[in-house]
Amino acid sequence: MITCTDAENRCRFRRLTRSRLIVTTLAGALCAALLGACGSQSSAPAASTSTSSVASACVKSKLPTHTKGVLTVATDSPAYPPYFESNKPSNGKGFESAVAYAIADKLGFTPSEVKWTVEPFDSSYAPGPKAFDFDINEISITPARAKEVDFSRPYYTNPQAIIVATNSPYAHAHSLADLRHAKFGVQIGTTSLAAVTNEIKPSQQPYVFNTSNDVVSAFNIHRVDAIVVDLATAFYLTSSVLHHTVIAGQFSAPGGDNWGVLLSKRSGLTVCVNRALGQLSADGTLVALSHHWIASAASVPVLH
Repeated sequence: MITCTDAENRCRFRRLTRSRLIVTTLAGALCAALLGACGSQSSAPAASTSTSSVASACVKSKLPTHTKGVLTVATDSPAYPPYFESNKPSNGKGFESAVAYAIADKLGFTPSEVKWTVEPFDSSYAPGPKAFDFDINEISITPARAKEVDFSRPYYTNPQAIIVATNSPYAHAHSLADLRHAKFGVQIGTTSLAAVTNEIKPSQQPYVFNTSNDVVSAFNIHRVDAIVVDLATAFYLTSSVLHHTVIAGQFSAPGGDNWGVLLSKRSGLTVCVNRALGQLSADGTLVALSHHWIASAASVPVLH
């Protein structure tokens, strides 16, 4: 995330991975991706028992929150569209802000009982105690991160995208192989870096930068030919930040790029957050929020 998976003006780059465009992506495919994460029970009695047990444990008064009676939610700063609007996670605007409040509602917390705190992206999945109940920050679920923290079931699945100048010879690439001689810029610690290395396999090592701003700056001074970010961020960058650019194509990150709510390892809230997301998936809320806040992938070619 950005790693991004997971997103910085960061150039409005990753949280950008944050635009105010309206989503028109295919509802069926997204529904399948979101609902598929919910799983199924092998038998009715087991499901009933499990549901009853979880429901009992997830009563608001029993939740082991960081601060009693308050749900503390973390994200990075700055916080950009389409995930947050006006750099104010607490206003409920933007995809991830809206998802966070929807989870809170399912857990029994009113908006006034939700407290936001800042947690840098790269430190969110570091081992150790957390000063929040959960973090929502375009954080990709990876096996390495999952060794140190808990992840919820995915609330969104986002492919990677390649941004190049409109007049670049790479703007008309038909495959990932057509891009292998490009000089890539990516942010350290993101799934985008793994995607470039493992999927594009460039002929030269990608340039790795500490922040999203640094990646964008390198592109602006022509130090790199292309940058790779998640697709939602790419829509924002090409429409609002990087002029005379185009999304050359989209492609899947290794193992897919599923974003999950991050919690401390063995958090007592993990089961309850999963239950809330399952309900939000089943009632169509996640699809509706993604349609409202995130741009469509329909017009971007898929590269293999």
